[in-house]
Amino acid sequence: MSGIDVISSSIIGMASDAPPISRLELSPFDLRLLLLDPIQRGILFRNPKFHKIDIPRLKTSLSRTLDFFPPLAGRLGSTAHGDGTTSFFMDCNNAGVEFTHAVADGISVSDIIDPNYIPEIVPSLFTLNGIPNYEGVSNPLIGVQVTELADGLFIACTANHAAIDGVSFWHFLNSWSEITRGCTTISKRPVFERLLPTTVDGGPIRLPPLEKNLWRSFARPPLLERVFHFSKESVAKLKAKANGEAGTNRISSLQALSAHLWRSSMRCRQGTGGGEAGFMMSVSARARIPLPDGYFGNAAYGARTAISEAELLQKGLGNTALKINEFVASHTKECVEKFVSDWAENPKLHGKGGYSFFISSSPRHNVYGNDFGWGKPIAVRRGNGQKVDGMVTVYPAAEAGGIDAEVFLAPEVMRAMEADQEFMEAFTIGEYAYSL
Repeated sequence: MSGIDVISSSIIGMASDAPPISRLELSPFDLRLLLLDPIQRGILFRNPKFHKIDIPRLKTSLSRTLDFFPPLAGRLGSTAHGDGTTSFFMDCNNAGVEFTHAVADGISVSDIIDPNYIPEIVPSLFTLNGIPNYEGVSNPLIGVQVTELADGLFIACTANHAAIDGVSFWHFLNSWSEITRGCTTISKRPVFERLLPTTVDGGPIRLPPLEKNLWRSFARPPLLERVFHFSKESVAKLKAKANGEAGTNRISSLQALSAHLWRSSMRCRQGTGGGEAGFMMSVSARARIPLPDGYFGNAAYGARTAISEAELLQKGLGNTALKINEFVASHTKECVEKFVSDWAENPKLHGKGGYSFFISSSPRHNVYGNDFGWGKPIAVRRGNGQKVDGMVTVYPAAEAGGIDAEVFLAPEVMRAMEADQEFMEAFTIGEYAYSL
């Protein structure tokens, strides 16, 4: 497999002369992520006609899209205070985003999607690798790399996670694809009004000195990464089984799938039943507060719970799924508001690790609506950012109703899951069947 040749790299600013806003404050949901990695997602396209990709057109449409998202064309701003604390904000200075054009003639679409495990070449399809969110004070908040493959195209986007969450990320990418297709405006405008606390007693939220050494010293353990496809029929069976065992109809598709993955990973970690099994899931505040459609920024947090290994392993799918359902339901509007206010009074930045199983992202994101003019994507992949043992990133599958789970596990745990009949039976269905 050949390497990747960078053809050009440039900074793209807004098309308009002056940003409509000059500054955007950061909420607790934004600030708590400063020590973490950026969001890295990329979408893969097949190019059956082998036509030349119009790179200048992509640059122009990106510039016009930034007109609707001026904070993303800026940088993080910071203010040092006399007591040793620092406050952060988004400086809408139109310093620009990074755009990289690369070519990988020796790499095909099948090289990316056919292997059981995500190949090492995939992280190389992203730019701004290894730059934590707090370095957004001097680095672009968005980095795009467009890589032409032998028979396709990969559009990778690295986004500062202190600026946007997954919902806002896909909102931006959806909008860029619309402008590239020739739309004069975007179908959903971002809402920049801050409806979450950004001050304490009238002043900015002040953070203690960032423990940057925690980010630099974090050593990523060896991991295997694989995308497990769960068809619409498979997801429906898991949901029906979970609700049937629990004697309810409240358990959602994602909750049933999360329970299945959690139980399987713990079973394959050879849990003895005598310890505690931790669980973390991204909980959205958008519908709970609620926030307007198009709210720009972060509006989610990782909520934690735990049950005994014995209960997880012995009481079945329905019991675990019901525990997840009750856990999610407990995060009410009042709970979210208390979390935000408590954090603003006593800021604590989110560090890496600290959990054994974490469900991130959402199967509701509009991944396959990103048509840049050459058809819809056929797959989504992520870069190295935020990869830790026990992380599961969920996406909608290419076919409606299905869910893809990108799983990161220690090699021995991953191989044990692949040999686990109960786990494998959930996705050995139809044309997406996998074999051991």
